[in-house]
Amino acid sequence: MKYDDNNIFAKILRGEIPCKKIYEDDFVLSFYDISPQKKIHALVIPKGKYIDLDDFNSNASNEEIIGLMKGVTTVAKKLGISSIDGKGYRALANISDDGGQEVPHLHFHLFGGEKVGKMVS
Repeated sequence: MKYDDNNIFAKILRGEIPCKKIYEDDFVLSFYDISPQKKIHALVIPKGKYIDLDDFNSNASNEEIIGLMKGVTTVAKKLGISSIDGKGYRALANISDDGGQEVPHLHFHLFGGEKVGKMVS
């Protein structure tokens, strides 16, 4: 599958669609989900054009991979849900159709601020 430059996250990264930003650096952008599923529901996306986690891990530089992983933790700390703060959260990446991915740009959902519940129901 080829990366679609018209997906909603690509448009957010280009500033064509606004978002409620939480954090941004050279590697990631994080913002609140527009349809939250939990008390806290944030998204963390890489700035590079990657369809899913498999594409990212196969094609991203080591610097990008480290940047994304550190970005997830940085956002969790900013939101006050990090285990460092005595809390906890779920980081979820859906991969492809069978995995429930809706936007073809790699993204992690961070759920927290309350008990998240079962992994799969």
